[in-house]
Amino acid sequence: MEEKVLQKAHKGMPVLIGTIVLYIAEIVLFITAGIKDNGDPSVIGVIMLLLWMVTWIPWVGLKVIRPQEALVLTLFGRYIGTLKEPGFYFVNPFCTSVNPAAGTRLGQSKDVDEGTKSLNVRTVDRRISLKIMTLNNARQKVNDVLGNPVEIGVAVTWRVKDTAKAVFQVDNYKEYLSLQADTAVRDIVKIYPYDVAPDVDTTGDGKADDGSLRGSTTVVAERIRNLIQAKVNDAGLEIIEARITYLAYAPEIAAVMLQRQQASAVIDARRMIVDGAVGMVEMALDRLRENGVVELDEERKAAMVSNLLVVLCSSRDAQPVVNSGSLY
Repeated sequence: MEEKVLQKAHKGMPVLIGTIVLYIAEIVLFITAGIKDNGDPSVIGVIMLLLWMVTWIPWVGLKVIRPQEALVLTLFGRYIGTLKEPGFYFVNPFCTSVNPAAGTRLGQSKDVDEGTKSLNVRTVDRRISLKIMTLNNARQKVNDVLGNPVEIGVAVTWRVKDTAKAVFQVDNYKEYLSLQADTAVRDIVKIYPYDVAPDVDTTGDGKADDGSLRGSTTVVAERIRNLIQAKVNDAGLEIIEARITYLAYAPEIAAVMLQRQQASAVIDARRMIVDGAVGMVEMALDRLRENGVVELDEERKAAMVSNLLVVLCSSRDAQPVVNSGSLY
């Protein structure tokens, strides 16, 4: 189903003015006929009532299109076109507008409310919004590539590109988008670890890399956007952007993973301290030997190295001890 834009739709203002003038003329004729029939205008009244009913029908075909809105029209079940340009139009009074998602309520911006489906004033308005909207689905719990449960939330910025496909290709394009966004998030998240992990291939090239949900959010979001776009092409939707709005370990493992991160940080800090301490000991021994301050045999070197490492690697301040005797 291809979109057909009605470029030469009839203007509605001449029809509106014409029907108003016709109404006024009918009222004048009704009053005049009643006077001529000596106050018994029953027959004329029936005729005028029928004329009024016929005159009222064109008003059904008057349509107002605001900027960034569209109206999909069908005539006796056949798609005849879409009104996209803003203005006041007159179409066949027997045409009906179609928008199966008019009453859908999802976690989106602008035209919907959170979590309910109810009939209200918006349901009667079957215009399709062409504005950029944001779908903010509920947070999902997904297992990453290592099997750790992760909670993630994604905001998808989208708009309707082809109104005919959006209305006729899928049952409800808003619900369809929401479902495809959920599945795309799951498909992408499960190939990444939450944090950088060894021997994990996230690109599919057979080589381990440093990709992760926490460190590669832009790449992950772009892959989610591309996957959603591939899924909703048949629905006539355009995915402009996808962004990760929330990312964290699931509550049941959050505390354990925090301890793991803390332990990893402590190990990295200790490794750095030891590397620095060894370098300082080497520098001290080299300076003592070069300057000829003292001659140290292997046993005294070992004692000095031990003392320096204890002082430099200790987590507490060292307390000096004055040795007035011999090491032997």
